Amino acid sequence: MGCHAGADQMAAAARSAGNSEILDRYARDYPQGPHDKPQSMCPAFGSLRVGLRMRRVATVLSGSACCVYGLTFVSHFYGARRSVGYVPFNSESLVTGKLFEDIRDAVHELADPDRYDAVVVTNLCVPTASGVPLRLLPNEINGVRIVGIDVPGFGVPTHAEAKDVLAGAMLNYARKEVMAGPVQAPAAGRSDRPTVTLLGEMFPADPMMIGAMLAPLGLAVGPVVPCREWRELYSALDSKVVAAIHPFYTAAIREFQAAGRKIVGSAPVGYDGTMAWLAAIGDAYGVNPAQVAAAQNAFGGAIKGALAANPIKGRITLSGYEGSELLVARLLIESGADVAYVGTACGRNEWSEPDRAWLEDKGVVVKYRASLEDDVKAMQALQPDLAIGTTPVVQKAKELAIPALYFTNLISARPLMGPAGAGSLAQVINAAMGNKARMDGMKAFFEGVGQGDTAGIWEGSPNLRPDFRAAHQKKLDKQARAAKAEEMI
Repeated sequence: MGCHAGADQMAAAARSAGNSEILDRYARDYPQGPHDKPQSMCPAFGSLRVGLRMRRVATVLSGSACCVYGLTFVSHFYGARRSVGYVPFNSESLVTGKLFEDIRDAVHELADPDRYDAVVVTNLCVPTASGVPLRLLPNEINGVRIVGIDVPGFGVPTHAEAKDVLAGAMLNYARKEVMAGPVQAPAAGRSDRPTVTLLGEMFPADPMMIGAMLAPLGLAVGPVVPCREWRELYSALDSKVVAAIHPFYTAAIREFQAAGRKIVGSAPVGYDGTMAWLAAIGDAYGVNPAQVAAAQNAFGGAIKGALAANPIKGRITLSGYEGSELLVARLLIESGADVAYVGTACGRNEWSEPDRAWLEDKGVVVKYRASLEDDVKAMQALQPDLAIGTTPVVQKAKELAIPALYFTNLISARPLMGPAGAGSLAQVINAAMGNKARMDGMKAFFEGVGQGDTAGIWEGSPNLRPDFRAAHQKKLDKQARAAKAEEMI
């Protein structure tokens, strides 16, 4: 069993093992439905990536070997440059509690204050379902913080929201440290101006652009959460205002609110988005309205100029699982594109409401918790000039000779904020839409080669053997009946 099969049984097992509180919290933080199963990478990739990007933080995984192999492989594929710890187990060590003892021993072995500020231990599906109690690990060993989290595929819907699981756990730990007494100052020192913490992973140029837009307000940009080192968590909590650039960081927002911080939704994307965001930040900090208007005037013209100089013409469907899909759609529309559908794997909450309202006012269909089937149906129905989406959406689009771009690597990895973001998408979008003739040519060339087990060029008809298929289907049906009977027992 894995996150694509047996999820209900694993969730039931986790509750029986004493993890009901964790699953109930995840259900509140990341409400599911109508789509409630991961259809992309394992959600734990998100939390793993957050930990691996932090300096002086060690990462340990506890889960099935195949899961750990896949997560480790994809983390290094995406540029991780350090080892991932793994505590193996078998049925005996899982049932007897030896696995927890092995994890505790591994943590004690890793907790070297000369090398690490923190050790993050993550339970994957099987240990969570079995109730391996990471909460019983020491809070710190030799001055090294120990952070234990559960990130099961049957409890956390997307890898984006798994980033929030770890970010929230770290902020909770750091907030308690702040409440207990003095903590480390930022490596670069404290800002001489009030700061705004940015919540959500962004292209590296975006925080600098946001900082430039905040300067006329007498404000400075604070840390970006998820942070790159532990002491940045203290600086993030020190900001009086937090900008939820990516709105799905529910656990992190809860920690900021517990620290008495104000939350501002949406982001400075496009002209309308930037004007509204600057006004909201100014209001949260009590900045003089005339000062806010001056900042808006200073950047509004530059944004309009960049949008006008980099027009996008054509119909686009957009979907993804990074959580920034609504922001990208806003920017595309202000660039002139006809965006008919936006699908995001993340759930709906109050911090994305300004973007949803703006998009729906423009006639856009916004689908939260969008499934692969939702995204493909929208693309097939709307026949766009360009489909932006996940890998399987891009694959299906190319089969239909529709130009397509992978959201994560080609769209979200670009500046989006302020004047720099206004013209950043046009070149790649227009180049992709210009490939329609090439796509038609490829489709015509490969027409008739078949699909699936009939793919290829045949001199005669493929040897399909429907009798083999029928016999195999009977076996599958029998296994399904047996599994159903076990559930009833």
